[in-house]
Amino acid sequence: MDTSRVTSETVDLLSRITGQKLSQRDITPQVLFLASLVTVLLGVMLVDGTVSEAEKQRLQTILSRFSQSNSDVQKLTNLMIKGVKENQTYKKIQDLLRLTLPLSESEKILLIAFGYEMSVADGEIDVREKQYLGIVAKNLGVESEYLEVRDIDIKEKQYLGIVAKNLGVKSEYLEVFEIAFTHQGKFDANALNEVHFLLDPSRFQELDTVFVKAASDMLAILPAKPEIKTTQKHTSVSYDELKKFQVYRQNLDSCCNLVSEIIHECKDHSFLPSTLIDDITEVYNKIKNQRFRLAVIGEFSQGKSTLLNALLGEEIQPVRAIPCSGAVTVLKYGTQKRVICRYKDGRSEEIAFEEYKVKATISKEAALEHRSDELAQSNIEEIIFEHPELALCKNGVEIVDSPGLNEHPQRTAITQKILTDTDAAIFLTNATRLLPEKEKELLHDVRYQLNNSYIKEPADNLFVLVNFMDNLDTQEDVQDVKQRLESFVKKENLLVFKEINRVHYISAKTALKSIQNGNNDEYLQSFQMFTQSLEKFLTLERGTLKINRAVNDITQVITKCLDSLYIVEESLDGKIKLSEIGKQEILEKIGEASGCDVTIYNLVEKRKELVIEQAQKSWEEWNKGLENRILQKSKHWSSKHSPVFSQDKLIKYYTTQFTNELMRDIDVWGNQELKEEILHKHLESLNAYITYELDKVKSDFKRLDQQIKTNFSKQINISIAGVNDDFMGFGGISGGLGIGGALAAALIFFTGIGFVAIAVFAVGAAIAGSLGLGMLDIDGIHTKIKTTICKIGMKKFCEESKDKVYQTTQEIINTVFKNRFESASRVITEAISIYENILEQQEKAHQENLEQREIEKAFINQKRQELEQVQKELKTIINKSTTL
Repeated sequence: MDTSRVTSETVDLLSRITGQKLSQRDITPQVLFLASLVTVLLGVMLVDGTVSEAEKQRLQTILSRFSQSNSDVQKLTNLMIKGVKENQTYKKIQDLLRLTLPLSESEKILLIAFGYEMSVADGEIDVREKQYLGIVAKNLGVESEYLEVRDIDIKEKQYLGIVAKNLGVKSEYLEVFEIAFTHQGKFDANALNEVHFLLDPSRFQELDTVFVKAASDMLAILPAKPEIKTTQKHTSVSYDELKKFQVYRQNLDSCCNLVSEIIHECKDHSFLPSTLIDDITEVYNKIKNQRFRLAVIGEFSQGKSTLLNALLGEEIQPVRAIPCSGAVTVLKYGTQKRVICRYKDGRSEEIAFEEYKVKATISKEAALEHRSDELAQSNIEEIIFEHPELALCKNGVEIVDSPGLNEHPQRTAITQKILTDTDAAIFLTNATRLLPEKEKELLHDVRYQLNNSYIKEPADNLFVLVNFMDNLDTQEDVQDVKQRLESFVKKENLLVFKEINRVHYISAKTALKSIQNGNNDEYLQSFQMFTQSLEKFLTLERGTLKINRAVNDITQVITKCLDSLYIVEESLDGKIKLSEIGKQEILEKIGEASGCDVTIYNLVEKRKELVIEQAQKSWEEWNKGLENRILQKSKHWSSKHSPVFSQDKLIKYYTTQFTNELMRDIDVWGNQELKEEILHKHLESLNAYITYELDKVKSDFKRLDQQIKTNFSKQINISIAGVNDDFMGFGGISGGLGIGGALAAALIFFTGIGFVAIAVFAVGAAIAGSLGLGMLDIDGIHTKIKTTICKIGMKKFCEESKDKVYQTTQEIINTVFKNRFESASRVITEAISIYENILEQQEKAHQENLEQREIEKAFINQKRQELEQVQKELKTIINKSTTL
């Protein structure tokens, strides 16, 4: 629907019909469609001069599909019925044209379809009703030849003809509806296929979910369109480059295993310290668990589930015409097909596949009413679906599917969680309603989360996918969509424009059918262009990085092994000898290192308690001004929803705005106050002390190296460098989710249907009497709603989530300081292990005879050669991987 075609005359007309003083912002797509629908339905009812009880009931039945009892929409609809009758709008073609001017062809078809449903309410189609619809349809662009019917009342037929004529709807389509409702005649296959195409539920997303369901229900009345039979085989979804990458990852696994075997053998001979076993095990686990993490983000009904099914080559995700994604779902490789449901209270259970399709969706009722807050009250944390044969997953990709995030009260927390450690994110939008304002905001959020920064830099790993391209009617529409999108992403600096294209235009539904039917059409080709770009990005840009990092980790372990084996060999040759005094000094150094470990632990604990105390004071002080800050920000909230006709939706929208403002405010406290003002100051001094202690350890080894001609300090330097890398962040908290994001995520239990229900009740009481039928203080009503929601929200936050946020603060502080101590302790443990190994080698060299030493030297030489061979294999993997 093109609302830019709403004129001042349209606004005046709707004001007369409803008896309300409306403004341009009150004229939503829903209001326009309902006004047009009421006009056409009353025209069909009244054209023959008689109104039967069956027609009255049918009118209520049709209109009830678009509203609940006693809702704002129902009140608006009743005003429209009264106004259309009094003004006889159904008789005035120019008024009908003003109402329907912004409607798309699909919306006009749906309008006519309801006209036919009304015309058979009393058992047959009156000719005058049919003529009326025919004339209206013609003026709306719907052809009139399809109006030929048998045994219909003349007045109904005339009215249907008028409607069809004025709407300009193709007449073949009218014949389809007539035959469907009268069960007389034979369908034209081409016309039936075209009607199915135009009534595709995805074309009605812009209006509301109830219109999506209305189109779906109307299609259910029609016969199914003929399936195109094919003798071709199912097209397999192939990811050859990802397969190659998996081969390299498996080679790294083999290298790791080989190094691990060598270390264990050398440890059994007391040639290598036990800490190297821990080092190679840590590296091996990283490589073994290495997966490409792919996140799919978007609003409800953008085709996320269909896209995933096309990527996987199998219909796994539940798909229906109305929104259905109800939980964060992780799709991954597993040796057997199974589903694990994880709950917010920490429980997990394996569930049946049939149960998965239920748990992974929200109810139809919640979807139809846009009750995204049903997700908030769900106790499901995530659903993990494992499968051995999914094309993408078995090639090393783990997919995270988000629930619809239109006005989700936890949108920020969910995107932060989903995008943590993500290799690539796919943002899905709809070609027929490209990037409305809320979607633009979501896209900006995704960019910021991927960059872990609010600086407007392009996101290197963000792909934008425009779905439903097959719903665009002309090539001109296609070019317009492409120009608008590319202009927006360049202007906002959202994406990186490199050799690998980050923007693609597809039809996931048609591509999936092409895969299943073995058709190599333009939609499959467009989809394959996208998958090739994605695959190229994952393997070349992300994969090369992962391989280089893994090779570097293995190489560091090998370097430590070779250095240690060299020193052992020198000891066996008698080139390294320790006096009794030297041995005693080493024993003293072991004692000093152990004492240093205890000292660092005590200091870390003392600093942690001090930080927790300061954080609590800061948190309490911050909360004192929280309500006023949000009230000030609420002055800038605006919504297309009218407090007259869409009060429930407006309240839900403002409750979502309140929650988002609350999350942003807590995010600011977490990042500015907690992280920068408190943690940073204490960690800076703590890091300086730990560095000083580790430098003493390093200096001791330098002196030892000078005394006995070894290079132990080189091994310690490698480990200390790793600790310094850890100190650059906040112990794993600053990356990905972020401190502020982790605190905002603690509000996961704050929102829910209870908040909205309380808000609706309280707002209704606060503005009672404001909604008269005369001039309205619209801005005053908006302010009352915002103020009431802020007060309710703050009360609910203080009662339910304030302590939870601070509890999360303590958990973050504990994690940061725990990681600091463990990093330092790991180096000290390694130093002690090296000292102990020196003493052990000295003792062995003293006790063994020449023959034994020669045998051990031959063993060491063999293991050194094996390690050097692994180094060569690692270089080969690096060289091959760069040519992926």
